[in-house]
Formats: sequence, structure tokens, C-alpha cells
Amino acid sequence: MKVDELEPLPSTKFLFRQSAYKSIPKISGCYVLATFTGDILYIGLADNLYNRFQQHLNSHDKIGITDDGKATWFYFLEYDADNLPKLERTWLNRFEALHGNKPVLNKNNSPVS
Repeated sequence: MKVDELEPLPSTKFLFRQSAYKSIPKISGCYVLATFTGDILYIGLADNLYNRFQQHLNSHDKIGITDDGKATWFYFLEYDADNLPKLERTWLNRFEALHGNKPVLNKNNSPVS
């Protein structure tokens, strides 16, 4: 599934590289790690996108090559912290409906609250 198939669409993207971390805002939102061509590898949420971006850059799983490609882009949508789980679940449900499974780098299910 491509990032442009999500609803609502992420509004911003940065290269998923150490050189971009200072540009990531310290806001809450849902985000996607995607390949160069926009294929979704991971869907997540964060109260602080800046901190979460850093955590992922330090994760061998997130920076490595998967069967579906390598994370090149960090897309995000600023979102109200109280409703983050709902948006993340919406994006994951859409992905699972199309593919029958979670994105390759998602290991756990998101909250259902």
C-alpha cells in the first residue's frame, strides 16, 4: 500500500536520515516510514514526533533493509494527542484490509480505545 492511499493523508514528509532529525517538530501525530516509492513499511503514533524519529533511527529493524524495501521517508500528520490511537488504528485497518496483515515493521497491534 502506498502512503497516498491513507485517509487522512499525512501532510509532511522528511528523509528518514540523521541529517533531518533537527527539522522534525516536537508535536504529536501519526506517522509512516515508507520506501523511496512510498510503500508503507511502518505505521505509528507519537506524542513527540521528534523523539520518536530519533528512536527509530537508533533501531536496527527500522534502518535495515526489509523484504519490502528500506525506509527512506518519514511522513506524518500532526494530530490531537487524545485521538492518536484512533487515527493509527484507522491507518492500520486500511492497510490490513488491503493486505491481510500489518506493515512489515509493525510488530504489535495498536490500542483499540
